[in-house]
Amino acid sequence: MKAFISGGAKNGKTTLGQDLAVYLAAGEKHYYVATMISADAEDDERIRRHIADRAGLDFETIECPRRILSCLDTADRNGVFLLDSVTALLLNELYPTPTASEPDPDGALRCRQELLELCDRVENAVFVSDYIYADGIAYDAYTENYRRSLAWIDRALAARCDTVLEVMSGNILLHKGELP
Repeated sequence: MKAFISGGAKNGKTTLGQDLAVYLAAGEKHYYVATMISADAEDDERIRRHIADRAGLDFETIECPRRILSCLDTADRNGVFLLDSVTALLLNELYPTPTASEPDPDGALRCRQELLELCDRVENAVFVSDYIYADGIAYDAYTENYRRSLAWIDRALAARCDTVLEVMSGNILLHKGELP
């Protein structure tokens, strides 16, 4: 099964993703593919919280902030992959170094292609992304490029996945497929 989960920040997407991955694994191998690169104390706290939330769930964590297919170098493709998050992965691909002032022109395309290939190469995967592209605010060109790129990637993943879910204030809206 392939599932795509989107929604606002801090609405329960990761918890739902963890629950779904553990269920799909049925006691077998399951991986938490962590994509965030901490930039500040708030990120550090979010990472600590996510680690604490999955304590006791027997996830094997794979740190993979870029070039997402490299997570397959150490993982069993028959396992279950929880990728958290597409949002952070795209940022890392667009701006591969902390001092990068211009986005990598191939970053979004590479990110999309590798995510779709990962989706095709593994048995079960849960992709978590943030729904950040629906407000009416006009942002600078860099932010708009990021938001458009994320929407483009999310649409491709949603089309490829069996199940598409949105989490809003802890409520789950099923857009496609079904939950096991």
